[in-house]
Amino acid sequence: MRIAVVLSLVLAVSAASAETPEQWVTLGARVHGGFGSFIPVGIRIGEDAMQRLNAQPRELAVVFYQGDGVPCPCPIDGVMLAIGASPGQGTAQVAAEKSPPGTFAVAVIRRRTGGDALRYTVPMVLMAKLGEINRTITDPLARYHAVMAIPDLFSVEPVKQP
Repeated sequence: MRIAVVLSLVLAVSAASAETPEQWVTLGARVHGGFGSFIPVGIRIGEDAMQRLNAQPRELAVVFYQGDGVPCPCPIDGVMLAIGASPGQGTAQVAAEKSPPGTFAVAVIRRRTGGDALRYTVPMVLMAKLGEINRTITDPLARYHAVMAIPDLFSVEPVKQP
């Protein structure tokens, strides 16, 4: 009986990293209080980091830098959901510093155990597109799909840790 319970818990945790678009919208709205276009930006970054770093949920940490003039650091909510990070666990942090000029956001994602990291940069030019999605698309699931369809949403570069 114990083995069956442990096995079902392991399967439930492994399935958590494969949410459907509908589940992402539900989770994002629950965590954030609504589901705008900035949240799937973070989900897309987080999913990409999980794949590139060959990581499982809760193995990564993120530091998020918001662009100057960007109304909120909402994408970190999507990143946190995708990688299983939490401010309470010390694995999700919004930096006091702004991201470099010309950027909407920068997210630095690394393994919790240390090592090299990835820097995700979202260009400021996309803020107009994301704002348009929020203004013209009222259905949260359609917002999710619209953001997921944006080509070149971010650039990625490795970051060597000291």
